[in-house]
Amino acid sequence: MERLKILFITASYPTKEQPVAGVFVREHAKAVQIYDHVVVLHCAGPDLKLKRLWQMEKETDETLTEGIVTYRVRYRRLRTPRPSLFASPWSVFQAYRGLVAQGFCPDIIHANFHEAGMPAVLIAKLKRIPVVITEHSSSFPRRLLPPFDLVKAWLAFRWATLVLPVSHALQEGIERYGIRARFRVVPNVVDTALFSPPPHPRQEHHPKRILFVGVLVPVKGVAYLLQATARLRHRDDWHLDIVGNGPGREQYQRMALDSGLRDRITFHGFRPKREVAEFMRRADLLVLPSLFETFAAVAAEALATGIPVLATSCGGPEEFVTDDVGLLIPPGNADALCAGLDYMLGHLHLYHRIQISQYAINRFSPEVVGATLHGVYHSLRPRAQLKGR
Repeated sequence: MERLKILFITASYPTKEQPVAGVFVREHAKAVQIYDHVVVLHCAGPDLKLKRLWQMEKETDETLTEGIVTYRVRYRRLRTPRPSLFASPWSVFQAYRGLVAQGFCPDIIHANFHEAGMPAVLIAKLKRIPVVITEHSSSFPRRLLPPFDLVKAWLAFRWATLVLPVSHALQEGIERYGIRARFRVVPNVVDTALFSPPPHPRQEHHPKRILFVGVLVPVKGVAYLLQATARLRHRDDWHLDIVGNGPGREQYQRMALDSGLRDRITFHGFRPKREVAEFMRRADLLVLPSLFETFAAVAAEALATGIPVLATSCGGPEEFVTDDVGLLIPPGNADALCAGLDYMLGHLHLYHRIQISQYAINRFSPEVVGATLHGVYHSLRPRAQLKGR
């Protein structure tokens, strides 16, 4: 099929200050790039130092773009009660016009997050271009959406040609707000070239490595994980590696110290993706004790490296963590988490790395998700042919 021109408009994307922000959007863009032409427009928000009303700059840091043509648009903060209500859509529209003037006339607009969906659907209506919106936000299932954001989401999803939540749980969370749209679930992407099994089979070793990767905030359930490991004293064959940073780190380190497990738990802080992949290759299992997830990309990445996953039924994980690749337990339950760790540590021989990795590749690889999105775009092509630029 013909390669189309796809404009990603996103409210979150990796920056120098926040290198992990919106990384899943970049992975989607890289997957789409396999089959179509992609340009990313990051709505970077207000800039207090900006003299002009708006500004678009091309990102030149290749560690942030990873081969995707990327622009960032910012606007000057205005003295209005809702500065982003008008300034943000207007700046995005001006940036769109600038891209068209440079010769990039998109066939499809692909917005990420409902915040970017509003300016995207306004442009799409004006220019008669189909627009799809991928939603990632846990604010929907957690019922945390402020009233003003709810209005924006309601309008964006109703006007979008298609809405692509990354899990059925997220779709249900959106629908519980009374929002109706044309939905199709398309999962997040795993960089399966990076997150892959080690080249040689790992030998059994002591201690067995349990791995947690995530931001150290309450919703990730780290407190329950530390409570669970404190109850694993009858086993001496494990070590917990905690990779990630966040406002709860000092509290969790004190919890580990108070539980007498200082030598059994290591806090490694933030690590870039390549190092995270190495942690996964050295691990025996990943634990994800979250209270809420819209997808759980880290669980999919762990499966791609071939390690089983112990996860909570908190949204996204139950849609792909099966008995063959891991174990599901209820969220917010330290006893269940302890029992799950105990079981998996004693039954690691039941899980086969190559089979687990292939399972993840078949569901989350860039080639598979990119082909899905390519098909979605072409299903909208008859409308794209009628557009007026």
